[in-house]
Amino acid sequence: MLRFDPHAPKKPTNLSLNSKVLEMARELGMNVSQTVDGLLAEEVKRRYWEKWNEDNKEGIAAYNARIAEEGLPLAKYRTF
Repeated sequence: MLRFDPHAPKKPTNLSLNSKVLEMARELGMNVSQTVDGLLAEEVKRRYWEKWNEDNKEGIAAYNARIAEEGLPLAKYRTF
């Protein structure tokens, strides 16, 4: 599972941001670094799982086909 270490050290970087958006963010008292860090983490997670699904689509399809053909393992023990 993909997890990020919330205690990993911060690394300074340079970003080019829309000057008007940045100005408004500052006026609103937003912490730009924290906001960008959080949004970037969400996008990295989204792309990671998108790639994982693409890389594993054959295995997923094979598993789904097997379940469709044979049913769920241990299904006879289900009580619902």
